[in-house]
Amino acid sequence: MKEAPIALTPIVLGIDDLRLLPGATRIARTSSEGIQLLEEHRDSFIDELWLDHDLGGDDTIMPVVTLMEEAAFNGRPFQIGVVFVHSANPVGAETVVRSLARWSYRVQRAMPRESGRLS
Repeated sequence: MKEAPIALTPIVLGIDDLRLLPGATRIARTSSEGIQLLEEHRDSFIDELWLDHDLGGDDTIMPVVTLMEEAAFNGRPFQIGVVFVHSANPVGAETVVRSLARWSYRVQRAMPRESGRLS
């Protein structure tokens, strides 16, 4: 008799200073917390990564993007199913999308809703 395969919980990470991100299994609120979160999942497959550009004050997602770019440059990109960029900052969001797409991350834009939940 074969055992049923174990259903694994998808890893959904979010880096956002304010939004609830109800589907996320873990959320970082600053870029430094985001870097730590990605490093903790360095050897795991991340099903979804949700990124906001503006993280409060002078903090942005760009240090996280730089980490991801450097990993790809070094031949060891993070293993991520889809990166969703959900920033209300259109210029910042487009910068993130272009930067990550250049390094072959599967990335797309998602639009935030007023309620703090994502569409």
